[in-house]
Amino acid sequence: MSYRKALLKKRCELIGMFPFVLLGKLCGIIFRLRTKHRHFLFFSNADIGGSIKVNAEITECIANEKPLVIFCKKPKNNKFLSLFEQHGVRIMDLHKYIDNKLFHFVNFFFRGVISSWINEVKMPVVFGGECIYFYKIIPHVKKETKTVELCHLNTWLAFSLGFIDDIDFRIFSTPKIKRDVERQYFANNLPKSYYDKLMFIDNKIDIPPLEIKPYSGTLRILYVGRGAPQKRVYLIAAIAKQMHEENLPVLFEFVGDVEQIIPEDVKRYCSLYGQITDVNELHKVYSNANVLILTSAYEGLPLVVMDMMARGKVILSTDVDGIPDYITNNVNGLLITEKEEDKIVAQGVELLKMLINHPNKIDELGMNAYSFAQNHFSKEVFDNAYKKLLSH
Repeated sequence: MSYRKALLKKRCELIGMFPFVLLGKLCGIIFRLRTKHRHFLFFSNADIGGSIKVNAEITECIANEKPLVIFCKKPKNNKFLSLFEQHGVRIMDLHKYIDNKLFHFVNFFFRGVISSWINEVKMPVVFGGECIYFYKIIPHVKKETKTVELCHLNTWLAFSLGFIDDIDFRIFSTPKIKRDVERQYFANNLPKSYYDKLMFIDNKIDIPPLEIKPYSGTLRILYVGRGAPQKRVYLIAAIAKQMHEENLPVLFEFVGDVEQIIPEDVKRYCSLYGQITDVNELHKVYSNANVLILTSAYEGLPLVVMDMMARGKVILSTDVDGIPDYITNNVNGLLITEKEEDKIVAQGVELLKMLINHPNKIDELGMNAYSFAQNHFSKEVFDNAYKKLLSH
């Protein structure tokens, strides 16, 4: 969708929902917030996920500002909710009201209610972290509101194009997504002022002291993540099966909701941990692994990649999207360059065989990964960037 068409679509929608939004604004004036906030943070939910964890870290970063966190989408597990429960932070979960297609007029109504709360505040700040409702709110807030968007994936770029005039700063967690938006702007002949709103901020992680464990003779290969289709976990299962059939010294381990994806015959010689919510237990699994493997069709920069680099582990990933901005093949990790699935499996097997035959390469790549993490993923850089950006 072009910029002009996206604008026209938004304007038509604003006209259609106007009576419901107006009613909501009137109710918002009557039923005011009982707590005072200048920062309004819009997130989908508190489900397990890398982008959700980043949202929680941003919330913690400005917790002293006493922000209001608004959850907008029905959760699947909400297991990261405790990460948002910081001192000074108020949480309001509205998904029961605004995430219901049968009563979508209620969604419109709450746009009015929430925007009236925002508009009562002097110099408010509205932040959206991968949340559709953020875009729905910002056309209704007053001009002095500072609006900031965080984007981890390019999934919603076409949708969000119609709202870019309402956003002061657009943050991207990988250079690849920022480049995608720049290409989108170029295709729509947008002036330089729009490009000036685009920013790139790396996510943060805790970087522990480097611990190089002697190679045990068995290559431990770890997958951490969801069982979503784009992750193509079945390709990792195929790699595991081929290496097992060749009687190679490997152990494949899986963390996440992938049990239904792994074939029964492959499960027999793999370790499946399910979803691990205990941070210490998860980091123990990270520490014991030699290699993190990803065979995604598309990817931003998963936090697990950062976490494993910060532990001096080898990253083996398909060469997609934001991954090569961080992983340089045969320098601080390994990239699968093949595109066809059978060839991805074959190349994955060959690269893992190379590590088995040259175990010194595991330490070399791991130490380079650790150095990269130290230089790019520090807590200080992350916190300072967001504190500055979310001030007014």
